[in-house]
Amino acid sequence: MTPAPLAERLRVPSGPLFFPVTAYGPDGSLDLDTFRAHIRRGIDAGAAAVFACCGTGEFHALTPEEFETCVAAAVEETAGRVPVVAGAGYGTALAVRYARLAHAAGADGLLAMPPYLVIAGQEGLLRHYREVAAATPLPVIVYQRDNAAFTPETVVGLARTDGIIGLKDGLGDLDLMQRIVSAVRTEVPGDFLYFNGLPTAEQTQLAYGAIGVTLYSSAVFCFAPEIALAFHRALATGDESTAHRLLDGFYRPFVELRAQGRGYAVSLVKAGVRLRGLDVGEVRPPLHEPGEDHVKQLAQLIERGYALLEEDA
Repeated sequence: MTPAPLAERLRVPSGPLFFPVTAYGPDGSLDLDTFRAHIRRGIDAGAAAVFACCGTGEFHALTPEEFETCVAAAVEETAGRVPVVAGAGYGTALAVRYARLAHAAGADGLLAMPPYLVIAGQEGLLRHYREVAAATPLPVIVYQRDNAAFTPETVVGLARTDGIIGLKDGLGDLDLMQRIVSAVRTEVPGDFLYFNGLPTAEQTQLAYGAIGVTLYSSAVFCFAPEIALAFHRALATGDESTAHRLLDGFYRPFVELRAQGRGYAVSLVKAGVRLRGLDVGEVRPPLHEPGEDHVKQLAQLIERGYALLEEDA
């Protein structure tokens, strides 16, 4: 584990938050050498943190043994240069097991995914995440999305829980997020962290930033780190011209392409990594690979994005 507290290291990140894909070989088994290479490339490119085995990393498709192996590999490759946050999810018992595996593997923190399928009440959700937080010394970021949607009062309860340091939002309800931020600011003064966790978060980050949510995940960083870094710098420096140019010329078309297929928030990213020269394999079922025409469109879009950087230079 890194010496500085995770919240301190994430509060003002030096670069994008990196959500690596998980690499598989031709037979579908883990390809650890390629996964390690993917992690190294991200660190060398300027990632501020590695969120291993999370949504983009196909957490849902990994066995507990594969999960622990991948997290340990990410920890070894980062060598303390940036923090490593690992996913944890399913029902409470399994989420606790994954949390403990991540702790054993040397992770610096946890991203707590929504519980498996069930539509639970607020009391049950709060209990679930409190049990995950109590299972290890690792700080926890709770991921709000799908069947894990919280009232402002519940997030206040999360913020009061020892070990829970932040909320990642994947719902996209800005009215709700404003009320959550306001409630926590009023009831639990401190430095609770908020993350924009929508797919291709750059597309909505200007809006999130306006309500005080400055942290965001970047799947684009997996395959086009220079574009992700340029956008991150533009936000940090208030360079709206560059931000708008990248949004109009790259991110919006990418989001529109991503919307062409279910699961493309993962499989299209993985295709992008392959297009950039690192064979990380295909996605595991039940996800499926993007069609050939969509991959061609992605290649053209990546080329266009890099051309925009050259124009800016």
